[in-house]
Amino acid sequence: MRISLFAVGRLKAGPEKDLASRYLDRFAKAGPAIGLELVRVTEVPESKASNAETRKRDEAAALEKALPDGALLVLLDERGKSLDSEAFADTLGRFRDSGKRDLMVAVGGADGLDPALYARADMVLNLGSMTWPHQLVRILIAEQLYRAVTILSGHPYHRV
Repeated sequence: MRISLFAVGRLKAGPEKDLASRYLDRFAKAGPAIGLELVRVTEVPESKASNAETRKRDEAAALEKALPDGALLVLLDERGKSLDSEAFADTLGRFRDSGKRDLMVAVGGADGLDPALYARADMVLNLGSMTWPHQLVRILIAEQLYRAVTILSGHPYHRV
């Protein structure tokens, strides 16, 4: 399964970008052995529209444009479903085994995600009930993707 990460906003050079890149690189190297391939990271600038609803619509349009046909869509949102790392790995494995070719994980902008995306999403996931800055969310999801690969492959990175 080909996995893409979509994010509203760009990570600037610095420790956050370095750490997110490190986990995505680990995922890209370990994933193909178990049928998970990192295809791309798409970053789009935040909309410059004058109100939140229009900004969310603009950002959703950019996401829809980047979303491969027939892809599974996972939205990251603080009101989403909470999973531990093993359950996330299991979900990723089930998505992989479902026969779908592509999966996109989406990180919204400061205003959140357009309501229309929730109807389209295959899963809405939270990374904790707290609100996280965009930079940390990118690190957290990159690490969890890598951790999921290690869990699915039996690698000792994930210890309980």
